[in-house]
Amino acid sequence: MLREALVKFTRELTGTLTIQTVTTSAIIVGGDSYAEPVALTPDEIIRDWKPRPIAELTEAHFENLLQRAPELVILGTGAMSQFPPRELVFAFARRGIGLETMDTPAAARTFNVLATEGRQVAAVLYL
Repeated sequence: MLREALVKFTRELTGTLTIQTVTTSAIIVGGDSYAEPVALTPDEIIRDWKPRPIAELTEAHFENLLQRAPELVILGTGAMSQFPPRELVFAFARRGIGLETMDTPAAARTFNVLATEGRQVAAVLYL
């Protein structure tokens, strides 16, 4: 018995930053290697992101990233998923911006899919 398969095609955007590799020692974005946490949008690397423990993150730490008006921010927390402070989640909700937390390899895959679909996404990725 044959069943009809529905396939959704989307146009991938060229010129968007994509994450090529995530290892325990580096994150490779657009051919450049980062050995510390990196913040990015599909258009740019956010150069002023300073590494901080995830448990200490506040809304103020994301201010420069939020100025780019993402609809969703993906927080990659390393090899294991860690939850950020509750107040940070609430701060994003008050702004109407999604904050998704997952391990960094999953965050990188999710970012790449959303970025190539043209979504207004941003990510902060920890090793």
